[in-house]
Amino acid sequence: MPFTLRHMLGLEGANKDDLLYLLDTAKSFKEISERNIKKVPTLQGKTVVALFYEASTRTRTSFEIAAKRMSADFVSLSSSTSSVTKGETLLDTARNLAAMRPDAIVIRHPASGAPHFLAARLECPIINAGDGAHEHPTQALLDLLTIRERKGRLDGLTVAIIGDILHSRVARSDALALNMLGASVRFVGPPT
Repeated sequence: MPFTLRHMLGLEGANKDDLLYLLDTAKSFKEISERNIKKVPTLQGKTVVALFYEASTRTRTSFEIAAKRMSADFVSLSSSTSSVTKGETLLDTARNLAAMRPDAIVIRHPASGAPHFLAARLECPIINAGDGAHEHPTQALLDLLTIRERKGRLDGLTVAIIGDILHSRVARSDALALNMLGASVRFVGPPT
């Protein structure tokens, strides 16, 4: 079944077939990271722009490494080094980047809904790398892939998510996806 999503804004509202397609595709690409030569031409000629309004090491670097391993050009922009410091709005910044015709914009933003806001206003596909306390779908997909590799399945498992659940965008995305794929989710955390 073909992948149906234009944007990766969150796992809320995604369907099971799209999630399984992404997990199966990720499994095939994971092998690339285990080779001596870690590069394939899958995204050759494509440009991915990372627009990060929050500090991040793992997420930004993961996107950069993945894009480069698939032969995409990768441009990383931090709000602290952009015209945002002079008062440029999120939409202005994104429109300026979109005018350069990237093939995807990866955004991390402290405001819940920022990726949805951009997706409604730009032609370019938007990938959510974490927005406020809302979702972090790409991290959840990595969690799902890891669980499926370790346990051989997701359906029928009981998964405990432990930590500061109230403020965890990853926990939210994990719970949505795990439930959709047939797992039971339990939360353990401090009182709110």
